[in-house]
Amino acid sequence: MSKDLIAKIKAKKRIEKLRKEIEHHDYLYYVLDKPEISDAAYDTLKEELTELEKRFPELIDPTSPTQRVGGEPLKEFKKVKHKIPMLTLNNAMNENEFKEWDKRIKKLLPAIKNLDYFVELKMDGLAISLVYKNGVLSRASTRGNGYVGEEVTSNIRTIKSIPLKIRIDALKPKYKVPQEIEIRGEVYMEKKSFEELNREQKKKKEPLFANPRNAAAGSIRQLDPKIISQRNLSFFGYDLATDLGQKTHQETHELIRTLGLPENPFNKYCKNLEEVLKFHEKILRKRKSLPYEIDGIVINVNKNDLFKKLGFVARMPRGAIAFKFPGIEATTKIKDIIIQVGRTGKITPVAILSPVKVGGVTVSRATLHNEDEIKRLGVKIGDTVIIKRAGDVIPDIVRPIESLRTGEEKEFKIPKNCPFCSSKLIRKEGEVDWYCPNKNCFATRKRSLYHFVSKKAFDIVHLGPKIIDRLLGEGLIKDAVDIFKLEAGDITPLERFAEKSAQNLIEAIEKTKTIPLSRFIYSLGIRHVGEEMSFDLADYFASLEQIKKASFEEINKIPNIGDVVARSIYQWFRNKKNLRFIDGLLKEHIKIISPSKRETKLKEKTFVLTGTLKSITRDEAKEKIRLLGGDISSSVSSETDFVVVGENPGSKFEEAKKIGVKTISEEEFLKMIKKK
Repeated sequence: MSKDLIAKIKAKKRIEKLRKEIEHHDYLYYVLDKPEISDAAYDTLKEELTELEKRFPELIDPTSPTQRVGGEPLKEFKKVKHKIPMLTLNNAMNENEFKEWDKRIKKLLPAIKNLDYFVELKMDGLAISLVYKNGVLSRASTRGNGYVGEEVTSNIRTIKSIPLKIRIDALKPKYKVPQEIEIRGEVYMEKKSFEELNREQKKKKEPLFANPRNAAAGSIRQLDPKIISQRNLSFFGYDLATDLGQKTHQETHELIRTLGLPENPFNKYCKNLEEVLKFHEKILRKRKSLPYEIDGIVINVNKNDLFKKLGFVARMPRGAIAFKFPGIEATTKIKDIIIQVGRTGKITPVAILSPVKVGGVTVSRATLHNEDEIKRLGVKIGDTVIIKRAGDVIPDIVRPIESLRTGEEKEFKIPKNCPFCSSKLIRKEGEVDWYCPNKNCFATRKRSLYHFVSKKAFDIVHLGPKIIDRLLGEGLIKDAVDIFKLEAGDITPLERFAEKSAQNLIEAIEKTKTIPLSRFIYSLGIRHVGEEMSFDLADYFASLEQIKKASFEEINKIPNIGDVVARSIYQWFRNKKNLRFIDGLLKEHIKIISPSKRETKLKEKTFVLTGTLKSITRDEAKEKIRLLGGDISSSVSSETDFVVVGENPGSKFEEAKKIGVKTISEEEFLKMIKKK
């Protein structure tokens, strides 16, 4: 059998599985309003199917999800046929795809020199049609399959932002007002309402909603309008299906506002392609701070006559496109599962993935946390999985897509012995993690050294993980004490190490020999002791000798330290090997600076930092606050006194405004910490 034939047979099987999976999610999304995966994850499944069908066009079937729109309406609700179909839009997943769309439509309009656009935020909610007769709301319906939806009038009436009567008199005398006006828009739930709803669900011991869109869709499908009235849903209008004589899409939005319905204040007229791209970039930056979820922007050819002239392709209007933001979820395959050993000896299983873009970044690994998490997820090597990435951290696996399994997947079990030193792994009673007990384990030593030289510890520049690995591999160091014994002549012979770079590294090491007590404590890598805890210990005991002599009871008195952490600290300083390690560092002339008596200018004041600070780093700002007697918190609460707001602040800024916590600018903060 030829390679081409084998590839075709494999592709056919994968295509069939993908079609069934996408059809399943189409049904959940369009019919039941209970999607199990995010739009971003759905998009990657559909992209994989599209690519396979491009490679093997002979395998394309008219019933493929790539060849049709939507699904069937629910039987439980009264069916409503849309006079004008509520069709979906084509997607541009990146700037190049958006530019290609722009080129295509301009070719279809050769007589038009300049195209202008009206751009809307793409709300992550539920599309709704509102029909007003003689100015009074008479019918509301869901999108359904685009042609037939379900009537949900009673439920929509509970949404306060949707008027029961529209201001038709405001249209006169400029516009001729028909008896019936249809407005289309998006029902959505704000983030704060979503969080409140899930808190209530948890209290009632009922299932939590996965995201605000699920919550909005699930609410609209409630049979009892009283329940919906408590859900705090919102609405933005985005189109008029009725011709009032409007010439542009911008005018359509003005009419929606005139009639008394809300439309998104961020929507914008753009006179050319460059303005659209700038707007996309701006909204992408603001995305996290918005009170609602969005997944991109919608670009419409502004002039209605040109929009109609462009027509449709595959039941999608050519004159509009959804320019999506990078998704935070995607689907990919687990190629393997490996074991990592941390600085404390903790064992972490990590999935090796087929590289995939998530949130604009290509990722090839995802953490599986521990043995219990693998069992909970039920993942296997070879599974197609949904992964989720939040911020810059290593992504998590959400769940496997079991229906795409072939039978060749393999189960993974935590090994009984450390893969690096063969020591028997241990799991303490009441804990979820396995540990390598061997303190001399090569993997543990590597991680400990990475931590020791990191910015919040000794901050040794020019000494990153790759150089540490080389120094360990050459036998030049075996622990952190050896770093301070290095000479330029030891390093110069190493490949790619010139005399100058070797000297630079030695000078960088020498500069770090004077270190504040808090950073010294952090560098030791004591289990459960992070940056804040290190500062608390330094501040409370004021010297390394006092910490070494402290009893368990004394350590446990420190605010924010509980029994588990106190015992970990106490036992670490009772270990003779650890004490010898400290003595070794001190013999290399490490000078530890004990904290002087702190000023009390910010005593009992708690600060939260959000956004980018221009004239001071976040670590410097934290240190200033601590030196003046203040405290740092990573989250906003009623106990917070000030939220320092830098450029492009995140959700902490919105949370502060919501609960009435005082926000201050960077300039105000600098004045506050300035010495007299």
